[in-house]
Amino acid sequence: MRPPDGSEASVILHVDMDAFYASVALRDRPDLADLPVAVGGAGRGVVLSANYVARAAGIRSAMPMSRARRLCPSLVVLPPDFAAFERSSAAVREIFRQVTDLVEVISLDEAFLDVSGAVRRLGTPWQIAELIRARIHDEQRITCSVGVAPTISVAKLAGRLAKPDGVAVVAPHQVIGFLHPLDVGELWGVGERTRARLVRLGLITVGDVAHTPLPVLQQILGIAAGGHLHRLAWGADRQRVTPRSGPHAPERSTGADHTFAQDVDDAEVIRRELLRLSAKVGRRVRAVELSGRTVTLRVRFADFTTLTRSRTLAEATDRTGEIHRAACGSFEALGLQRARIRLVGVRLEQLVPTRSVHRQLVLGEPERGWSEVEQAMDAATRRFGRAAVRPASLIGADSAQ
Repeated sequence: MRPPDGSEASVILHVDMDAFYASVALRDRPDLADLPVAVGGAGRGVVLSANYVARAAGIRSAMPMSRARRLCPSLVVLPPDFAAFERSSAAVREIFRQVTDLVEVISLDEAFLDVSGAVRRLGTPWQIAELIRARIHDEQRITCSVGVAPTISVAKLAGRLAKPDGVAVVAPHQVIGFLHPLDVGELWGVGERTRARLVRLGLITVGDVAHTPLPVLQQILGIAAGGHLHRLAWGADRQRVTPRSGPHAPERSTGADHTFAQDVDDAEVIRRELLRLSAKVGRRVRAVELSGRTVTLRVRFADFTTLTRSRTLAEATDRTGEIHRAACGSFEALGLQRARIRLVGVRLEQLVPTRSVHRQLVLGEPERGWSEVEQAMDAATRRFGRAAVRPASLIGADSAQ
């Protein structure tokens, strides 16, 4: 497919792996290529990713695995291999950085690239997109889809249009014609509730939003959100990619969660699980020398209602104890009394390099302390496994490590 005239000015690429977890899991399983496959936890777990055969049966990410099995009794469920996912993601990021230094990593399977500095060397943005797709396919044996556009959000929308395994290019002069017929829910950041609210007011398409006076939108959604949505509707959003420093771009956040085999209403069991999850998050950020300031707790109840609560610390941390205290503080503040809880999760956000964190010294604090202890624990678990060293309260716990 030839790109449209004038598309050379569209230098923002949105690269998104196709069904990433499922694609990686299936690379060495050609016998499953034509079967519906989901990656995720068995029993009461959720679907992390599903191949396109499974998606045709209505299976989606974050769906409870029990429901996925009811929708598709022949579904093949594979356990996640996060080490393999990270290796593949790191290799893909290296391909990006061989094209351009302007890479903004969004997640393991998604990134924005500014290729304006690579066109003289590698060709038009469309040719660069095809080059990236070919290299990922050849080297990682998975596919990706690429949206090419003059701005961040339009590139992301174009990438959706390209799925699976394709390229979609939107030239600057095509942006309005591309955006305005779309459902308002397609705009980046418009969730189900916001969409429902806009639709009730007769704002069904992006064009409806674009032609609504800005003061009216701000009255409906608030000054900041209304202004942001108005800019998105006219394709006037961010044009700059924010690169991540270093050979491997750090994620914006990292987290872990756990679905209980049976709903839990014991606060002590919840606190113990939060400690295990905090330890997992702490190990992950220490392994890549990052620290975070905001600790987010996620709680999902038996009826699948989900709450999140965040606490921002005075300074960034990579210490398990501090992450755990913040998570428990958020849990206690919820005031839950005998509520039946299905899932809990802990996420550390606003990640920065640990070397840039200057901890405030406390009078009487020993020169060496928990940081050194946790580094020693990390070294032991890397060598002997996660069960080798753990907090005393987790010894004998039923939760899988």
